[in-house]
Amino acid sequence: MLFAGRLPGPSASFYPNPPVVSRAGGGAGLGAGSQALPGSRTHRGGEERRESTGSDDALPSVANCDDVIEGQPFHKRPFPELHQSMRTLWRRFGFSRILFKVESYRISESESLTPLAWTSQIQKLSRAPGIFLLNQRKRFSTMTEIETNQRDSELFSPPSNVRGMTKLDRTAFKKAVTIPVLKVKKEIVSQLMRSLKRAALQRPGMKRVIEDPEDEESRLVMLDPHKIFTDDSFERAELSILKQLNVSPQIHKYNLELTYENFKSEEILKAVLPEGQDVTSGFSRVGHIAHLNLRDHQLPFKHLIGQVMIDKNPGITSAVNKINNIDNTYRNFQMEVLSGEENMMTKVRENGYTYEFDFSKVYWNPRLSTEHSRITELLKPGDMLFDVFAGVGPFAIPVAKKNCTVFANDLNPESHKWLLHNCKLNKVDQKVKVFNLDGKDFLQGPVREELMQQLGPLSKERKHSVHIVMNLPAKAIEFLSVFKLLLDGPPCGTELLPIVHCYSFSKDPNPAKDVQQRAGAMLGISLEACSSIHLVRNVAPNKEMLCITFRIPAAVLYKNQTLTLENQDDPPLKRQKTDVFAEEKTHIASVT
Repeated sequence: MLFAGRLPGPSASFYPNPPVVSRAGGGAGLGAGSQALPGSRTHRGGEERRESTGSDDALPSVANCDDVIEGQPFHKRPFPELHQSMRTLWRRFGFSRILFKVESYRISESESLTPLAWTSQIQKLSRAPGIFLLNQRKRFSTMTEIETNQRDSELFSPPSNVRGMTKLDRTAFKKAVTIPVLKVKKEIVSQLMRSLKRAALQRPGMKRVIEDPEDEESRLVMLDPHKIFTDDSFERAELSILKQLNVSPQIHKYNLELTYENFKSEEILKAVLPEGQDVTSGFSRVGHIAHLNLRDHQLPFKHLIGQVMIDKNPGITSAVNKINNIDNTYRNFQMEVLSGEENMMTKVRENGYTYEFDFSKVYWNPRLSTEHSRITELLKPGDMLFDVFAGVGPFAIPVAKKNCTVFANDLNPESHKWLLHNCKLNKVDQKVKVFNLDGKDFLQGPVREELMQQLGPLSKERKHSVHIVMNLPAKAIEFLSVFKLLLDGPPCGTELLPIVHCYSFSKDPNPAKDVQQRAGAMLGISLEACSSIHLVRNVAPNKEMLCITFRIPAAVLYKNQTLTLENQDDPPLKRQKTDVFAEEKTHIASVT
């Protein structure tokens, strides 16, 4: 393999009588045992022998090139011992490149490496060598260094003896490693560290600057061994700062002891759990509580996982695991305390509002924060909201703060209690009417009575909207049938008809269409032309949570109305594609 590049500096080792250079399979490939550095590509000469002919016989071989001298044309550089053995490629642009052979090499490429020929077609032509143009300084490393870098890839992994641990033993995580350090005067440490953020070592619970045991006037700056390998691993801007502060870029070795405090939670769990199994590093935070959903293969390690989550997340004092699905009447679930305190009384802040409750007795999902905010933004001051499954108030309280009238209901006595409490806590108790009823009874009672007043004969003078939120994804669609023939009397204007936001889960390949069809079936009409679908979140593989929004047609809501599409008073609706389901080509309409 031939390379055109700048001449290696004095640190390179040259062989006057190089071995024959060859290329396996017509091109360079990764050799056994070699590994690329992070962010670089690795190339290595092959094993197949090839006869060297013509002027190529005199080309030198490079075994290890650590630097490349810049700034001078090649024919002016002081390397007399190589002048007779190199072939210079002259360019019209006033500079030259020199071809040389490499015995075993690795190129750490940056964006400045531009291949002149990098295709198999060129390499096949007359078995022509691959040629590269190197415009910037490159590092050539021996296979020994590559193997060292491969070992360094697990430098910050916990020791292997913790595999299978089920009871946390923090002392078992001690590990000694060798890292590069930079020796600097203590007076300039602060100024220097602002420019070495990239190169400095960053590990949990670890100082990046330590005292020099051999010199009281100096400090040792710990460097990231994955970024700094040798003196020339610094970037140009970093070298400029070092030169400006009169700091030698010479790298020193330092023996560092890692402890449990220096490892990240995912590193600890990856080292403890059996190889190849999923690692739990995420959780839902509810105040001081970490809420996990562990899988079956993680259960033998559940107490260790809980303790790690507490240790590695400031403010978390309790870790719990859900042990059944939310399928009971009150929407709470049974949980097991994995580690930490048993106290489930917690306080959370969401979108600027404060909520207090007993997490073991009510439903709260921090992953719905964005959805709570989205619905709140849809309402304007003076609008009315009926929250059928209100929980502890994440919809009702923000909407009430916008000077809207709110009717909030929840069947769970605990949720009802904390809903009242949170309304007072956020100073909206005078704007929210709270009920403790079944959803059906709430719709047929307080909701019906209020709608009869709001949508009665004088309703044409009213310009505010009515919204009904039904956030019970497992069953909310079943409650839509309550709206059929719910009201008496003449129908109100179309623009005053209530707007429903109904949530549902779907495992269907086309979840938008599935939700539209199921909701339409409960109302006895098709909603495909008069509803919008919003993807709330992905709950599990092949399970989506969606919100369908629509105005209740007068033909559905009022008695003595003919249930035909022709008789609906709805104005023409602008049709649009559902963004999140565009691939399914589901057309829906905007609610205006």
